[in-house]
Amino acid sequence: MRGIPHSDPTRPGTPHLVLVESNTTGSGRAFCAAARDRGVDPVLLSRDPDRYPYVARDGIAAVTVDTADRAEVLRACRALPGPVAGVTSSSEYFVASAAAAARSLGLPAPDPGAVDRTRDKARQRAVLAAAGVPVPAFHEVASVPAGVAAARAVIAAAGRAVVKPVLGSGSDGVRLCASPGEAETALLPLLGGRPGARALVESYLEGPEYSVETFDDRVVGVTAKHLGPHPLFLETGHEHPAPLPADRERALAETALAALAALGLGWGPAHVEVRLTAAGPAVVEVNPRLAGGMIPALVAAATGVDLVGATVDRVLGRGPDLAPHRARAAAIRFLFATEPGTVLAAFTGAAADLPGVVSAVVTAREGDRIEVTRSFRDRIGHVIALGRDAAEAADRAREAAGALAVLTAGPEPVAVPAD
Repeated sequence: MRGIPHSDPTRPGTPHLVLVESNTTGSGRAFCAAARDRGVDPVLLSRDPDRYPYVARDGIAAVTVDTADRAEVLRACRALPGPVAGVTSSSEYFVASAAAAARSLGLPAPDPGAVDRTRDKARQRAVLAAAGVPVPAFHEVASVPAGVAAARAVIAAAGRAVVKPVLGSGSDGVRLCASPGEAETALLPLLGGRPGARALVESYLEGPEYSVETFDDRVVGVTAKHLGPHPLFLETGHEHPAPLPADRERALAETALAALAALGLGWGPAHVEVRLTAAGPAVVEVNPRLAGGMIPALVAAATGVDLVGATVDRVLGRGPDLAPHRARAAAIRFLFATEPGTVLAAFTGAAADLPGVVSAVVTAREGDRIEVTRSFRDRIGHVIALGRDAAEAADRAREAAGALAVLTAGPEPVAVPAD
């Protein structure tokens, strides 16, 4: 059913900030809070508003609409009972739809074409390579046999290949493959029996991974990223700012800005993932949105820069405040489910009282059914801690994460080692 109000606690005549879908937790809820702080009522457009727990908890207005249809999104915006001050999304999958609706309404937004171009990882790779921005060798494939052949060539040349979907987020479907057989296993769920599906097969970039958080055409900071064991690329923790010499930080920043320029971005937030290889920085991927993985909260804890608030300001046509207010180091470590089960109880324990801890959260709730997906969806808690430097912050976050507890009907989930 389309265009049906799900709930409407908005104030008559108050401007709306429209969210086209969002994250189910984290920044989606933060966007709504930031809108209210600015005297604007948030409205969520969603195919299923009930999948967002914060809608009921925070009394957010919601409208049921087919958000996969850009014309329906625009129609829903125009049908709202009050002025629309901005349209955006905190979800990777709907940033382009939100931008298109905002542009049609004459509101501030990034170029929808640039966002679409960036979200398509094959097009992104081609644009960056043509502009001379370092990227891995890559092949776009549309069938499993073609993907296996490409992987065989990449493995012969470079030792290992990475398989990933052309459209995706949160490292879903991304696998490191050391043989054509492993590549076939990784490609089957991406391409097998899915007409029109595409995937990338590319060389593996050796070296530590960082992300460059940008806003408009400036660098806000560089984040160190920690990944779990291969063949997955599951992010298990971060530090901000990354502990780097000035020359390497500058090289990462310059590579990220070159990638944004090549793609036609440079409006609002972006999250550029980069590997620091022996030959220098190379782009893993560019995301035309705020970082996930609680990185905006990490940046706020370390520097005082509110990237969510800055994004809402930008969408509303206001000048964002990107001036740092402090210089600390912050780290986050996640708690992951490792076995399926039903949650009996969840505790933060003494985590919040440990030195430097500014946030200790368990998102799993009593009665929840935990399914292990081997993706970011397995995160069931996190800890953010401050320190004098990245090493101290990381040590504190690791210690505090060990104090989180989730009791289930099966084996107890534990934190995945981050380093």
